[in-house]
Amino acid sequence: MEKLGYFIDQEVPTKIIVQYYVVFIPEIIRLMLPVSVLLGTLFTVGKLSNLNELTAIQASGISFVRFSIPFLVTTLIISFAAIYFGGYVVPKANKQRISIERNDLKKGLIYSGSNIYFQDKVNRIVTIDYFNTNDNRANRVSIQEFNTKNLTEMIHRIDARKMIFDSTSQSWVAQKGVERFFLGNKDSVNKFEKLLISDLSFKPEDVIKKQRKPDEMPLDELKEYAKNQLATGNDPTRIEIEYHSRIAFAFASFVVVLFGLTISANKRKGGLAVHFGINVLIVFIYLIFMKISQAFGKNGIMHPILTAWIANLVFLTVGIVNFIRLKK
Repeated sequence: MEKLGYFIDQEVPTKIIVQYYVVFIPEIIRLMLPVSVLLGTLFTVGKLSNLNELTAIQASGISFVRFSIPFLVTTLIISFAAIYFGGYVVPKANKQRISIERNDLKKGLIYSGSNIYFQDKVNRIVTIDYFNTNDNRANRVSIQEFNTKNLTEMIHRIDARKMIFDSTSQSWVAQKGVERFFLGNKDSVNKFEKLLISDLSFKPEDVIKKQRKPDEMPLDELKEYAKNQLATGNDPTRIEIEYHSRIAFAFASFVVVLFGLTISANKRKGGLAVHFGINVLIVFIYLIFMKISQAFGKNGIMHPILTAWIANLVFLTVGIVNFIRLKK
């Protein structure tokens, strides 16, 4: 609802508004899935407990562990499905949503970009410190080419103070820089005032487009993006955290259900209302814990994999301990 004011101000057609909210649904589903699964478990197990049906089931010889297996197996299947949903379906929908925000809401438009890096070809990486779309000028540019047979071996590099797109020749012109060729143990250095580069495959309008947000990238592209970051000498930590967090968050449903099962199984005063409050509190503590760990990870205090999975590991451990205590 918060976007309605922007839609009205920009006089966005109704068709686009409907499309915007439709493509927003997958992101909401991804975020609400752990809560939904937990509440489903809560109302099932909590109701059985309040009606003493859970006691009758255990009195017939079925242990609580055996009783919980269908819940855990189903939730585990949901978690694996959530990896694909959050890793591929949601980014595809986010791409359309962000496109509408940029083109129709005029929100998030980037007229100039900084710290841009992308793979122009299989063996070529382009790094631009600052790009201004007003005059199609790239500042402090580095173009690195690698051996196609050995992508760890650099064979050609251009470093220029600036690079301007020539619309007449449809080519880029590098200015005030150095061109290097690496041949085995030898290398040659050529300084230049102007150098025409005709084999670059991108144009000015493509530069900003290449700055895709991680929210728009599926898992495989996100992993490749992290590798490109590392190859260009940039810190890929934030991208790696995003990659591993998507997978870890997909298993949030399994973790919170395992944790919540033991709480829902205990009969409490207040009935389902108390169970509801406790379990929702658990989910929010889990999410807060995850956000705090991500903050530490992005500052380099924790490894990206540990950053993404530490919330799951902590809550999973507590859930298993509660399971063992309840079994006893």
